[in-house]
Amino acid sequence: MAGANLGAVADFILALDQGTSSSRAILFDQAGKPAAIAPRPIRQIYPQPGWVEHDPDEIWQTQLSTARDVLREAGVTASNIAAIGITNQRETTIIWDREGKPIANAIVWQDRRTAAICEQLRQSGKERLFRERTGLLLDPYFSGTKLKWLLDNTPGARAAAERGDLMCGTVDSWLLYKLCGLHGTDYTNASRTLLYNIFDRCWDDDLLQALEVPSSLLPSVQPSSGVFGETSALGGSVPIAGVAGDQQAALFGQAAFQPGMAKNTYGTGAFLLMNVGERKIQAESMLTTIAWGLAGASGNDEITYALEGSIFIAGAAVQWLRDELGLISSAEESQVLAASVPDSGGIYVVPAFVGLGAPHWDARARGTIVGITRGTTRAHLVRATLEAIAYQVRDVIEAMERESGVKLSELRVDGGAAANDLLLQIQADLLGRDVIRPAVLETTALGAAYLAGISTGFWKDAGEVAKNWREGARFGPRITPEQRDTMYADWKRALERSRGWAEDA
Repeated sequence: MAGANLGAVADFILALDQGTSSSRAILFDQAGKPAAIAPRPIRQIYPQPGWVEHDPDEIWQTQLSTARDVLREAGVTASNIAAIGITNQRETTIIWDREGKPIANAIVWQDRRTAAICEQLRQSGKERLFRERTGLLLDPYFSGTKLKWLLDNTPGARAAAERGDLMCGTVDSWLLYKLCGLHGTDYTNASRTLLYNIFDRCWDDDLLQALEVPSSLLPSVQPSSGVFGETSALGGSVPIAGVAGDQQAALFGQAAFQPGMAKNTYGTGAFLLMNVGERKIQAESMLTTIAWGLAGASGNDEITYALEGSIFIAGAAVQWLRDELGLISSAEESQVLAASVPDSGGIYVVPAFVGLGAPHWDARARGTIVGITRGTTRAHLVRATLEAIAYQVRDVIEAMERESGVKLSELRVDGGAAANDLLLQIQADLLGRDVIRPAVLETTALGAAYLAGISTGFWKDAGEVAKNWREGARFGPRITPEQRDTMYADWKRALERSRGWAEDA
């Protein structure tokens, strides 16, 4: 997508997409199409089983480098950029001092080290408090217990926090601070911390007390679409005008603006969000979260809510096939190899490598492979792994439909693994309804761009954004209802065998 002198005026929005496995920068034009993309991988740090960390300085340096790379690739300067939108891996938690130095590695959203803290809070009767005020469950997935762990286990951290010498935040807050010196966040990221009351829209004193988090650590919370500050890191002053966690950004990028519309993002994990509008649903196995918050008149911001089902391992299972098992040499090969067999040969893979997310919420579950025979081949294992991703999505959709009272007529999809036609066909088969891939797959970054562009007048409003959405491919079910029911029943049997395995987790 390289070009030269693509524009002489501010005719692009720059999206910074800081994900679990990479930092990327993408330039979007007025039609919502990518004009240039620059990615850089980031290291995954595994200090011990169940722990996942990132280096905050590496997050910053790779993201800054991609922003400069994409401008150079496109042949433009900061003067060509109308605004910057930021989207980020959510729940990943960082603490830094007043000089901008991290006190420890970031604890990544996948990390399970705080399972015992969650259990202690449950035993003390706090689960209902967190559930009712945050829309979340007590699970190591979320930021609050990670923050408590860092304060308790980093030498000198708690004393420094009590003195007001430290700041904390999710990755968006870290990038905002490094880009423009603001200690801030947006509604979507705040809603993932276990510390933010999503209905009263404030940091909640009772939750802070339960997790022993000083309020001085916390960032200010602002609308997802609005000017946060300006940065000169790219050689000229550019406003940062949109921020949203990656899954909410993808929902916005899919133009899912009407209640009942839903999307699923196949990334490292898989995340299904349904727009429920102004409804403040108290779900059982799903999460209630803020989809986005837009600035309203007289400070009365407009909040849209969503139900979310979070699957911890999706694309990461394909990476496991490649990197740990050596069954494939690239993610793309998974489609070719899986398509070489008509089915999985009775194999079921449950990729509960870091426990199970929605709707099961079992931190003690672990990965399982069942149904192996002498005739099992690597092709069967690869196909079963793709099927596992699709089975987990069906688990979430069934629970979401039950708890929302809304039946999905179709599913919009995005994310890296959505480029895999076989996966999407399997998904349609197992759901019994159409799966739709948009023409632009970069919906997470696109959502951040739209939020930034709307607040700066690059796009007029959500209606103009919706006109940019185009269908790229549609996959309809090809198997019989009987086949679908049999396959799903066996999946549930395999799933049960993975539950509660790690007794000390």
